[in-house]
Amino acid sequence: MSNASLTTISLGQGLMERVMLSTVTTLPCCVFLCINGTMLFTLRSKPVFCETSRYILLYNLLFADTVQLALSQLLYLLAAGRKILLYPECGVLVTLAILTSNISPLTLVLMSLERYVAVCYPLRHATIITIRNTGVAICVVWIFSLLNVFTQVLLLLNFPFKDLQSLQMKDFCATKSMLLSPVSELYDTAFTYFVFVSAGVTVAGSYIGVMVAARSATTDKASARKARNTLLLHLVQLGLSLISTIHNSLLTAISRTLDRIIIVRIQIVFYLCIIILPRCLSCLIYGIRDQTIRPVLMYHLCCQWRRSPLLSVFTSKPKISVVFNS
Repeated sequence: MSNASLTTISLGQGLMERVMLSTVTTLPCCVFLCINGTMLFTLRSKPVFCETSRYILLYNLLFADTVQLALSQLLYLLAAGRKILLYPECGVLVTLAILTSNISPLTLVLMSLERYVAVCYPLRHATIITIRNTGVAICVVWIFSLLNVFTQVLLLLNFPFKDLQSLQMKDFCATKSMLLSPVSELYDTAFTYFVFVSAGVTVAGSYIGVMVAARSATTDKASARKARNTLLLHLVQLGLSLISTIHNSLLTAISRTLDRIIIVRIQIVFYLCIIILPRCLSCLIYGIRDQTIRPVLMYHLCCQWRRSPLLSVFTSKPKISVVFNS
């Protein structure tokens, strides 16, 4: 989302098609926002979730993904509605998007290391992965991401805004639209690839370590297999997130041979598959596979569904009045 330029979204499209495409993207986004919100509530509903490091890390990951998903859809709808923002307005949205986009892969690294320690060093897990150490690690992740945002803001302030006739943007709001100098664009590209390459190497190394430990006779086979599958899913998440950072280049390459309308539709597919989907995988991975979270999550989802105003309309029994004539 934060790296996607949606400038072509309103070009060559009719009103009806833009409404249909906005509906196609908004519906799944709202569904997953509801599920993610319920998951966040679930992770604060029981003491075991607040006192276990892996669930604390999961809460941090889900929070960042949920905020990014909401910002993603907001920017998409602004572009689809041909709404041009002011530079300060777009700057606030893009800053939040950059911050949360950095939090997700770094938190995945922490979660992968936690699983690696749990499988390869089970006797030392309780002393290494403590609540205090987890809190410190999360603070380091946020400080590192905030420093990146601060650096990008400083680079942005070097742009001569006073020479502009108006602060009205000429393009739709997106991260690419706010990279107003070659230095800013170079820094953003270098930092993004550094984060994702480092995260990929760490998660892949943890996966290999768990695979080696799984062959040991002293290792719990079931726990190692589950940790290995979790790390593999984290690699998929990182891969999809990395693709989302370079899909602008892919669109630029195919735009030379395809019609503009087809490019817009391909961009919608990319948006659903590699921008929305990775933000929802964490909830699906842990909400379905984790035996501790699943019953509590399903309970809250069912209660939420039963309290839905739409459901109450269809399930409410109509009152029948009988009039007796004398």
